[in-house]
Amino acid sequence: MALKFSIEARDARARCGRLETAHGELKTPAFMPVGTQATVKGLTPEQLRQTGTQMVLANTYHLMLRPGVEVIEKAGGLGKFSGWGGPMLTDSGGFQIFSLDRGLQNARGNSENTAAVGLVKVDDEGVTFSSHIDGKRIRLTPAEVVEVQNRLGADIIMALDECTAYPVSIEEAQAATERTIRWARKCLEAQQARQSHCNLFGIVQGSVFGELRQRCARALVEMDFAGYAVGGLSVGESQEQMVETLEVVCPLLPEEKPRYLMGVGMPRDMVLAVGAGVDMFDCVLPTRNGRNGVAFTSDGPIRLKNHCHRTDAGPLDKECSCYTCRNFSRSYLRHLAMAGEMLSGILLSIHNLSFYQGLMGQIRQSSREGNFRQFAGKILRDD
Repeated sequence: MALKFSIEARDARARCGRLETAHGELKTPAFMPVGTQATVKGLTPEQLRQTGTQMVLANTYHLMLRPGVEVIEKAGGLGKFSGWGGPMLTDSGGFQIFSLDRGLQNARGNSENTAAVGLVKVDDEGVTFSSHIDGKRIRLTPAEVVEVQNRLGADIIMALDECTAYPVSIEEAQAATERTIRWARKCLEAQQARQSHCNLFGIVQGSVFGELRQRCARALVEMDFAGYAVGGLSVGESQEQMVETLEVVCPLLPEEKPRYLMGVGMPRDMVLAVGAGVDMFDCVLPTRNGRNGVAFTSDGPIRLKNHCHRTDAGPLDKECSCYTCRNFSRSYLRHLAMAGEMLSGILLSIHNLSFYQGLMGQIRQSSREGNFRQFAGKILRDD
């Protein structure tokens, strides 16, 4: 099934829309929790649904290594294998592969598993790398990345790209951009030879160099992908550089196609990105921070291990109606965090994802009502 994307309302560059997939629809702007290993850590599919989650991201690199593509394919695809059943997206694994050699995992936070060893060899035909599990050498080409993701069976799959570190020289960024364009073409050719419900997105690279971003965006648009992602951000550049990059790229992308900003997940960053025309996001921040005792609230992030919460009988967020806020006090949640109880991470992850999905809902509503800029201004002032 080809994606069906419709824009229902606009406020300046902010878009409120609907994305239909073979496994359900997605209201945009949307936030996708990261389920690296076909699971969002600590949460059941039902708990995810109760947070308002519409779509989940899984990681091709990790799943092809463990449990293996054939296991998931035999189970009927990622949706049935994981019990999620709703829309899913798989990234190409490119970022994780290049992170093995460049130490980007902690900078971007696009994978819940940061263990990485081995060297990566990149050439125009693909990439060779060592498994972080057993050291086995693995070779992947753009066509093979597409084949693996089709076998996994997600609704949206990503082209193989080369993500550079930050800072990076313009010469290195240019080489990576040109390779990303060549790989994108090969991925698209491989996908066009198949018949599946998977929809391939191209990824715009170019670091913080506007001319490279423009070159990449224009080349990908000519290829006519189902949607377009902006990669290579949240790797150390400033917020101003991120916004400048989006303001260069988004106007070059087709109005009728969804736009996905990869790995960006701080609330103020997402609000700024929506204002630049972005429709989709993913990040591990709400769940990773939850497992480390940090909650996102309408009053800003709070660290539950701080002594001031020791006897606080109030909820995490008085404006939140999630399961955690309805049933547990800050005092109890602090106790769980201090004791290292696994329930702490579960309850805080439920709350943080509910907060993120609530934020997306408020963004959509403000866009429909024509007051997105006022809403964004409040979020940016209060953050």
